[in-house]
Amino acid sequence: MSELTQHSPSQAPARDAVAVRAATLNSALHGASPAEIIAAAVRELGRDRVALVSSFGTESAALLKVMADVDPAIPVVFLDTGWLFAETLAYRDTLIDQLGLTDVRSIKPLPADLDRDDPAQDLWFSDPDKCCFIRKVEPLRRALAPFDGWINGRKRFQGGARAEIPVVEADGVRLKFNPFADVSREEIDAIYTLGKLPPHPLLASGFLSVGCMPCTSRASSADDTRSGRWQGRSKTECGIHTMKTS
Repeated sequence: MSELTQHSPSQAPARDAVAVRAATLNSALHGASPAEIIAAAVRELGRDRVALVSSFGTESAALLKVMADVDPAIPVVFLDTGWLFAETLAYRDTLIDQLGLTDVRSIKPLPADLDRDDPAQDLWFSDPDKCCFIRKVEPLRRALAPFDGWINGRKRFQGGARAEIPVVEADGVRLKFNPFADVSREEIDAIYTLGKLPPHPLLASGFLSVGCMPCTSRASSADDTRSGRWQGRSKTECGIHTMKTS
């Protein structure tokens, strides 16, 4: 399995067309609310051709709530890496029930990839980028195969590579919607309050951003919620937002 997505020359026109389409939508949706952006994604692609990707992490309920208010049957992709906290799996089930989500798909890494690349289950320590690839990036590519676009919950206030994200961007031959790009922490808090959404069980213990168990620590700063991810390393992203899915 190559870790580089192979593109044939015949895909270039499709990628160019998606880039133009993304730029047009991004301009048209300037200033739109998260609900309006999600509704536009469904209108543009069709409900069965767009998926929301969620980690069911500490801020995920807000996006899922907005999506459910638009259409609770929009497919939701959940990457079950095999290293998730039990609390995250329980939280997923709680939110599915409370929000009435009807199409949540839990996607796991391929057993053959784990047997070949992580037989001792210590790849997270020796090569975290490769661990993320086989447990998140490759499964996401498989999960998104039936779709023409996907929705995620990144926010500009998270900083780093996320500080300049557009509302709509091209992801190879797919559209990628970032409906929470311009929201603030206060707006997210308001969605939780108004929607009576339960917090992630680990939030009260200082885990402000929750991923896989070996690579998640308590945040060192309330102003940088992702400071507890891959603590002590230069790594800040798992790869699903830095590598093309198509």
